[in-house]
Amino acid sequence: ISQAIQLLRWQTDTQFCSRCSAAVSVAHSGERAMVCGECRLRQYPRVQPCVITAITRPNPQTGEMQVLLAHHHRYGQTSLPLQYGLIAGFVEVGESLEHAVVREVYEEVGLRLTDIRYVSSQPWPFPSNLMLGFRATYQSGEIVLQEDKLSHADFFDLSALPKIPFKGSIAYELIAQIAHEQGISLA
Repeated sequence: ISQAIQLLRWQTDTQFCSRCSAAVSVAHSGERAMVCGECRLRQYPRVQPCVITAITRPNPQTGEMQVLLAHHHRYGQTSLPLQYGLIAGFVEVGESLEHAVVREVYEEVGLRLTDIRYVSSQPWPFPSNLMLGFRATYQSGEIVLQEDKLSHADFFDLSALPKIPFKGSIAYELIAQIAHEQGISLA
C-alpha cells in the first residue's frame, strides 16, 4: 500500500518535464518512469532518505537502560497522554547517513553520540521517504530542545515508557528491540 501511495502521488506531481516543461507520460516499457514527449527525458520517482535514531544510556541513578524520547509539535497533540517518538530528520545533500544522525540529534536535543549503527529501514509514504533506522549510545551533553520542533525530550526508563508510536512503525520496532534485549516486553 505504501508503495502504491508513493507512486500515485509521484505520477500526480510529475505532469511536466523538468527540463523543457512539455507534458510527460508513463513509460511504455514497464519501467517506473515518466517520459517527456518532446526531449525524451526520463524522470524517475525520487526517494527522500530520513534517519531515525534510538539513543540509549543507563539511568545514572539505577543503571536501568533508558531511551531518549521526544514530543514533537508535528503530533499536534496537547491532551494527555502525550505521544513521544525518536529523533528523526532528512538526510541533506552530500551528507552520509551517520553524519545525518549526528547532526539531527545535535540540532534537536544538543547531545553527542557514540556507537552509531544502522539497524533497518522502512518506506514511509509521507510523501516519499525512506526511514533508515539507527541505534546510538549517549556520549555527552545536556538536553537543549530545538523549540520550533520539540516541546519536550528526556531519557525514559524502558520499564516506564510514555505513549510511543504504533506497532509496525520503525520507531516502535527500534524501541521494542532495545526493550527485548533488556528482558522487557512492550506488549
